[in-house]
Formats: sequence, C-alpha cells, structure tokens
Amino acid sequence: MIIEKAAITTRSAKETYAVGKILGKIITSPLVIAMHGELGVGKTVLVKGAACGLGVSETVRSPTFTLMATYEGRLPLYHFDFYRLTAESELEPLGLDEYLEGDGPVFIEWADKFVSFLPSERLDLNLAYDRTAGNTDRRILTFFPHGEAYCALLEKLLNALEHNCKGELDGE
Repeated sequence: MIIEKAAITTRSAKETYAVGKILGKIITSPLVIAMHGELGVGKTVLVKGAACGLGVSETVRSPTFTLMATYEGRLPLYHFDFYRLTAESELEPLGLDEYLEGDGPVFIEWADKFVSFLPSERLDLNLAYDRTAGNTDRRILTFFPHGEAYCALLEKLLNALEHNCKGELDGE
C-alpha cells in the first residue's frame, strides 16, 4: 500500500510526546524526519518523545542555538534546528550530509528552510495548531512519506497508534 499522507490530531503536548515515543519505538534504521510548523507547535516535544522511544536517557532540548545535538539510545538520534539559519552556506559547517547518511534517525526542525539539502526519500511532518477547535492544545500532525521505506514506516506508525490509542496517548 502506498500512503501519500496521513493526519492525526493530538489533544495535548502529552499526546504529541506520546506519538513521538511510539515513533521512536518503531524506528529500526537510519532515516530523516523533516519537520515543519510555526514556533511553539510541538516539534521539539515530538523529538523528546522519539528520544524516549529510542531509549535516550538524557534530557532533550531544542538545539535552536547549538543548531545540532546528538543523543545516544538504541540508535543515535541526531537533532537539528534550522530556525536561526538564513543561508545554505551555514549548513556546511554542521556536516549535515554525514548525519543524513549516518547510523540513526535525523530529526530536522524548520527543515522547510532548506528543502534542497534534504534527501529525496524522507518523512515530512507538518505540525499545526488545530484552530478550528478553539483549543490551542490541539495539534494536527500531517505526515508525507517520500519513498517506499517511509510509506512502510508511516503505515507501521499508524498501526501502532491505532493499537496504542488507549495506552500511551492517554498516559498509561
């Protein structure tokens, strides 16, 4: 089955974290997750959850000022933040290419700023406030897989979310 996109709604930061945690648990190989969304929408919260699912024991923080952070877990997690970058030339010192071909998942916040540097096969994730609900805690997470491996990952995530909807998402 080819999935072109999938959207889920979370009702709180805790649920966004839980989606990340489930994602971290199912990641078994290096991959790239390119995140998009306005400031404060939950990109770092999702990465924190993924880190927990990968068995990272360190506290995960947004790398807005450091631009990149590495965490050790079942697989190494590489966390980039392009928010402060203004030119493609600023990416070179980060060694992004090495991490994109590395041994663990790469999460990139504000990835839409430099799409030309992203691999063609990746999982795009757009996080947005659900403004229709009038509740600023609700988020819509829309996943766009690019490539067969990412379609399979998204299908696995959706199945895991379906089976865990009364568990992790509710904080159990």
